[in-house]
Amino acid sequence: MLDPKKLEEIAKQLSDAVPPGVRNAAEGAETKMKQILQSQLARLDVVTREEFDIQSQVLIRTREKLEAMEERITALEAQLNDN
Repeated sequence: MLDPKKLEEIAKQLSDAVPPGVRNAAEGAETKMKQILQSQLARLDVVTREEFDIQSQVLIRTREKLEAMEERITALEAQLNDN
């Protein structure tokens, strides 16, 4: 679902923001932060970039087909009106 490397990067940035003394006292804080981030992000209704791109392409093709059908209907209606 979400890129684990991005989560690790965010967790590392959060961990780096913690003062050194606190960081040493909180052994495993980066792992815990990563788990919390994964848990919270899993609650969100998000899709991967790949899924988004695929659905965007499907939408583009659907729009193209709809426009073609609208043009055909307009042409058929014009033919009916001419008769």
